[in-house]
Amino acid sequence: MCRIFVNTDPILYEARSRSVRIHGMVTSIRLENLFWTILSDIAAEQGTTTNRLIVTLHDEVVEAHGAVQNLASFLRVSCARYLSMTAGELLPDEARTKAGSMTGGASVIALWRGHSPSDGA
Repeated sequence: MCRIFVNTDPILYEARSRSVRIHGMVTSIRLENLFWTILSDIAAEQGTTTNRLIVTLHDEVVEAHGAVQNLASFLRVSCARYLSMTAGELLPDEARTKAGSMTGGASVIALWRGHSPSDGA
């Protein structure tokens, strides 16, 4: 089993820092290249930029919890949840049924964000 992971291209787990402006404040975020790619894919599905997606996710977690303790970790977990949900894992049965009847990435993103498609997300 480990050969699947050992043979991963090292560029995927090489970390890279990017500067992101969040409400006028520039912050540096260091993530592995694989996570930057996933964030870029999510942003493309949403019709936005990676930076704008990060700002949106930041704002949503601040609204929900009052602060972001570790933005890089939050982004990694968000990527993992996105991958799990698009693979049909971690979805409760009701959400899995809804996701199975929907088309397009935006519907999966709406579920990933905790909204139902009828919420207008």
